[in-house]
Amino acid sequence: MSREPIPTWTFALVVVRHEDRFLLTHERKHGQRWYLPAGRVEPGESLHEGARREAFEETGVSVRLTGVLSVHYTPVPGPAARLRVTFVGEPAGDPTPLAVPGNEHALEARWVTLAEAGELRLRGLEVLSVLQRVQEEGALAPLHLLGSEE
Repeated sequence: MSREPIPTWTFALVVVRHEDRFLLTHERKHGQRWYLPAGRVEPGESLHEGARREAFEETGVSVRLTGVLSVHYTPVPGPAARLRVTFVGEPAGDPTPLAVPGNEHALEARWVTLAEAGELRLRGLEVLSVLQRVQEEGALAPLHLLGSEE
């Protein structure tokens, strides 16, 4: 008995840390709230590539990935499931975000402390818990967990 493949939407999120600050994006969609640099991984793109591309498009900051914070697979009713991988990274060069990122999804990008993030209109409260976990230097999985980083 053959089974049909499960279509899956794949998303990469990046917690970018520089000293005691985190890089957040002010989204055009989702009520113009603040969120982590994130987006859908494109066909033919690795998870690592998608994470770096999304972070750069939404912030203008090149990112070096340093680990994997979490992997969530959500089987949803309907035509597709959802896979979300949250990476941790740091600036790979100039950490200055663009005043107006080159992505149509972001209004701006800004470095904030954990306390400052708590004062922003966040897309979800999980943003604070993720930032706090990284700030407390929670355990990260190595990048090779998801295959080689080309």
